[in-house]
Amino acid sequence: MRMADVRTYNVVILGIGFLLIFTAFTTCGNIEVIIFPFFFYSLGIIYGVFSFCNVLAPTIVAIIGPQFTMFLSGVLYSGYIAVFIILSTWSFYLTSVIIGIGAALLWTAQGHFLVENSDASTINRNTGLFWALLQCSMLFGNLYVYFDWKGKTEISGNMMCFIISYFYFIHTLIFFFTSPPPLETILEIFKTKTILLLSFCMAYSGLELSFYSGVYGTCIGATTHFGDAAKGLIGISGIVVGIGEIVGGGLFGLVLKNNRFRRTSVVFLGMVVHFVAFYLIFLNIPDDAPVVFQTSSQHKPYLLPSVSIALLCSFLLGLGDSCFNTQLYSILGRAFAEQSTPAFAIFKFIQSIFAAVAFFYSGYILLTWQLLVMVVMGFTGTLCFFMVERMQNMSADTQEY
Repeated sequence: MRMADVRTYNVVILGIGFLLIFTAFTTCGNIEVIIFPFFFYSLGIIYGVFSFCNVLAPTIVAIIGPQFTMFLSGVLYSGYIAVFIILSTWSFYLTSVIIGIGAALLWTAQGHFLVENSDASTINRNTGLFWALLQCSMLFGNLYVYFDWKGKTEISGNMMCFIISYFYFIHTLIFFFTSPPPLETILEIFKTKTILLLSFCMAYSGLELSFYSGVYGTCIGATTHFGDAAKGLIGISGIVVGIGEIVGGGLFGLVLKNNRFRRTSVVFLGMVVHFVAFYLIFLNIPDDAPVVFQTSSQHKPYLLPSVSIALLCSFLLGLGDSCFNTQLYSILGRAFAEQSTPAFAIFKFIQSIFAAVAFFYSGYILLTWQLLVMVVMGFTGTLCFFMVERMQNMSADTQEY
């Protein structure tokens, strides 16, 4: 098998592994608020620990290698899901800490492995391929949520968690089928102008990650106008978000080929798509939907709540998220090809710390203010991304000359 074929094979296996592990985790993120009302605290703990452990993750990846690191992280993820079979508060929060450690190891190793199996001509394709496979995870578990929970008012997640624990077990094995191809310190890279500018875009990706993966599904499920169908709509919303992610990953990573100018166009599209989604959500969803567990009444939105508009926003959230994430992976893979492990650790550090902050405040702040924060950060992050892309193009022109 040629080296190019081996690298493509590795990226496909990587994507399938992540598809399996996040079929479980993403689905639980959508449904935990129904099973466990304080799940935002759990997600805040996860992303808080995640952000701290990203500082240490590159060292661990360098010592034991990306493949075994991903295997180890899969074991840690399994414990988090298994705890739902017999749920208790102390074990729930303890495994939230453990999965935060596993997430730092998993995503740092993933970034290293993806860049290791790519070059300048394939990084965009490989990023899109991986992202599309990963986001297929949004489909399968959420289908279960929709069909099993439709019309129900009381939910038990034990059997579902028992079943999807097996996804994690398969995931931990699958990374051993990858074929490995024949530091700068985090602080040194963090001080570079490229990272300092991209940090605004990374921060925005964390804010909108918390919104589409936890807050928005909660808002839909809490909208009383949707009636008994509201709980089932959480699953449908997750599926539609996943479709948006898959469309974006496939389109921007596999179809579009203009590498020089493509990144800025895609990020700009992502900003516009997200801003349209935020405006429609502002009109369609009650302002106090995120804090429904702290209030006894519900505000009236500007429009009569519409399921069609709600699901359209789900698709736009997924599509916009794929725009930002695929291009962040692409530009980091290009700018830090020789220091991919610490560069991706910094990305996940910034993303996760802002996701953690957002999860902690999301249960207390009205929807309008959450959307406003994301609009300001999204606009700033997009401008900074443009500046970095311009720097990269000028550097490439200088080298060619």
